Amino acid sequence: MGVSGVGKTTIGRLLSDEKGIPFFDADQYHSTENIAKMSAGLPLDDEDRKGWLFALNNLLQEELKTNSCILSCSALKKSYREILMMGLEQQIKFVFLKGSYEKILEQMKSREGHFIPPSLLQSQFDTLEKPLDAITISIHKHPEEIVSEICHELFEKSEIGIIGLGVMGKSLCRNFSQKGFRISMYNRFVEGKEEAVAENFKNEYPELEPSQAFEEMEAFIISLQKPRKIILMVNAGNPVDQVIAESVKYLSKGDLILDGGNSYFHDTIQRQKDLAAKGIFFIGCGISGGEEGALKGPSLMPGGDEEAYDIIRPYLNAIAARDKEGKPCCSYMGESGSGHFVKMVHNGIEYAEMQLLAELYGIALAGGKDPDAIADLLETWKGAATGSYLLDITSSILREKENGDWLVNKIIDQASNKGTGNWATIEMSREGIPATLIATALFARYLSAYKILRTGLEGALEKKAVGLMLDEQVLRAAYEFARIINHFQGFWLIGEIFRKQGWKADFSEIARIWTNGCIIRSGLMQELVTEFEKDSNLFLSAFFIEKLQQLRPSLTKLVSSAIAEELAVPCFSEAVNFINALATGKSTANLIQAQRDYFGAHTYQRYDGKPEQYFHHQWPADV
Repeated sequence: MGVSGVGKTTIGRLLSDEKGIPFFDADQYHSTENIAKMSAGLPLDDEDRKGWLFALNNLLQEELKTNSCILSCSALKKSYREILMMGLEQQIKFVFLKGSYEKILEQMKSREGHFIPPSLLQSQFDTLEKPLDAITISIHKHPEEIVSEICHELFEKSEIGIIGLGVMGKSLCRNFSQKGFRISMYNRFVEGKEEAVAENFKNEYPELEPSQAFEEMEAFIISLQKPRKIILMVNAGNPVDQVIAESVKYLSKGDLILDGGNSYFHDTIQRQKDLAAKGIFFIGCGISGGEEGALKGPSLMPGGDEEAYDIIRPYLNAIAARDKEGKPCCSYMGESGSGHFVKMVHNGIEYAEMQLLAELYGIALAGGKDPDAIADLLETWKGAATGSYLLDITSSILREKENGDWLVNKIIDQASNKGTGNWATIEMSREGIPATLIATALFARYLSAYKILRTGLEGALEKKAVGLMLDEQVLRAAYEFARIINHFQGFWLIGEIFRKQGWKADFSEIARIWTNGCIIRSGLMQELVTEFEKDSNLFLSAFFIEKLQQLRPSLTKLVSSAIAEELAVPCFSEAVNFINALATGKSTANLIQAQRDYFGAHTYQRYDGKPEQYFHHQWPADV
């Protein structure tokens, strides 16, 4: 691709001879009307080109069913290239032939019988939107040298580089390789601990045979096509900064780094600013699905410069999970740190979903059920409303046995976390957003760590034996209600922070990419896709309001029964408290504001005052 006269046809034919790949000249597919217009010295407009571009796309569609091919085409605008790539996004690679106006004008004047006159060259330069994700080759060389350089870039260098070969990094490498991409893999060298990690991994799986393995950064980066596209799969925090600092020594303007770890979104915002100053693109991308998802198709949440996303989009779309319509579970979240923020909230929702299932497990145990019986119960809930990936794996966990006993009985009841739930709780506290189930689930994990204290208090307080018996329909309805509250709060948190940051949130699209591949995929998420298309506020959805009205009595019954039996159900309890508070038009916060004014002169507003008015009362002093 490139402006007229740049040498596309010459280079295309030479490349065709070199590689034995069929060659097509796009100019041969113009309509007679287009040829007549250009021959008269008139530039084509977008409408003129539309039919031509669709015809070329059809040509490529047919050719790529059985073979590779080479097409020389000006493809001056991004929108033109998008038409050419329709349905072929993962199969097309652009080579941009770049040269000076003077050099190209000289070449055009030397041609005879071409229907595009030199007078149109300036309009070509004016129209050109330079592609960011293309192999850019200077034409100020001999044609054979240009072909050699193209072959080296296309057939010897890797399309994607992945740094960090932990569990997720390895799975992503295999996913990319299985999709036909050539990759370079880098893992640091640590004597006696991490030696030849990339090479050993490459030798372990046949699909990685075409890949390249490195433990030296400069060689790794040299192995990549320009613009270089690097995915970081290292631990959040300082390791990300260390790898960035090492890699930028060898990167060039226009290269791209994608951080696929669970980085704090404020760190992502700063890293993007720092790298933008060096002319390097940075994407913060949430990746959900665990080891299996990374291998078979994760849910991907990229955020950053939109033009940077356009560079990496075909690669992300190729490895992502697919929704029920076959679309990739990958979508541009927005600017700056939005991708990592959305992933942080995803993990917060995940915390609460896991805690709710743990509380159900506790209730069922208190009712005399063993793990197999609880698994039987959960498996009856695999319908649209209550079915989910987490419910499925919970059922599977409860059935797992070791030496005749359930494995879950042998696991110490202390839950850990890796920071995202903590960050989500900090963020909601900082911004005053009551996504309370996420915080409650996090604190439940914190409380679980105090095993000795919990065991001691159980004996000291002579906790009675629990005999909680609840109808299974009550359990299911309460669970469904609490999950709606959890998801409402999570999306509420996204909406409020996006608004404060000046980002635009598309709740329906976020829910869509969470319908497959990710840990919180569920039937409820599928319902959210549809409801968010109508309104971003679930509590304005007649569908969900009706559900809440039907389910609320069951949640109240579950919580009151559990409390009466001294059984802790923090997330179920918080769901009740939240809806009771949110559905109260006039609360008791007026008393709190009076107290604040009493001891701190913090003022208050009055029903009989104006919205902008604040009052202070002279309260009695002798108290």
